[in-house]
Amino acid sequence: MLENFDYPWVVKRHALVSQQKALEMAYMDVTPESPNGRTVVLLHGKNFCGATWGETMQVLLDEGYRVVAPDQIGFCKSSKPDSYQYGLHTLAANTHDLLTAIGVEDPIIMGHSMGGMLAMRYAVQYEDELSGLVLVNPIGLEDWRAKGVPVVTVDALYESQLQTTRDGIKAYQQNTYYAGEWRPDYNKWVDMLWSMYQGEGGEITAWHQALTADMVFNQPVVHELGRIKAPTLILIGELDNTAIGKGRVSGEVRESLGKYDILAEETASAIIDSKLVTFPDLGHSPHIQEPERFHDELLKGLSGL
Repeated sequence: MLENFDYPWVVKRHALVSQQKALEMAYMDVTPESPNGRTVVLLHGKNFCGATWGETMQVLLDEGYRVVAPDQIGFCKSSKPDSYQYGLHTLAANTHDLLTAIGVEDPIIMGHSMGGMLAMRYAVQYEDELSGLVLVNPIGLEDWRAKGVPVVTVDALYESQLQTTRDGIKAYQQNTYYAGEWRPDYNKWVDMLWSMYQGEGGEITAWHQALTADMVFNQPVVHELGRIKAPTLILIGELDNTAIGKGRVSGEVRESLGKYDILAEETASAIIDSKLVTFPDLGHSPHIQEPERFHDELLKGLSGL
């Protein structure tokens, strides 16, 4: 279980009521030694946790940013209710509830993978309550169902999740997150995810992964990119090939999915006030694969938001 995985800073708990359930949202809230007056909120991806942002958090703290990194409901150290109707709008509302409670105003919202998808939803839902948006290889930039990927039931997704293995996690991460590369330090993130499938909580994790996979597949944000008003920095590893459900198709349909070099340009064109930075040799997780290069571009981009 993830309870044994060390987070880089103290994990706090925010109590909230959502869908008539009393829940707790785990989060890290770290203040820099020399504050610059701005806050960055870091939103994790579907196979990630707040802890995955550890190195990025330190870089931001060194530059004077207050940093808040929550675990979304259903993920990692946060509550996993027996039943929950997942929606990006709901996760955005939960995040907004947390930020209001801890006194964060006009933050920069930064999200990776599913967290980038959530960040875009947040930017539309609370358009006057953020000062900037940072997207790191977000998903949801294409409508997989419209492109021909068939819908499957949550029960089928759950059965697939129950088949998860450590070797399978590693193979997927190597191919997608790191563009075929592997280093020993990547094992930490394999072990973090694999630990959530272990022990008594394994079936609960599989169930919530199935529910959130259904959410992501059926709620693409690509159709609303033009509604994003916040100044936006887009950071894309172009060798990313993430596409939800691509294992359910083959041939031309499969080949058309997850083309992040193309999706990056399309996204930057659709978001009114955006700047695109690409990493042609990196995959889905550029902040982990090449942190120094990534953070150099991040800090330069943040100065313009």
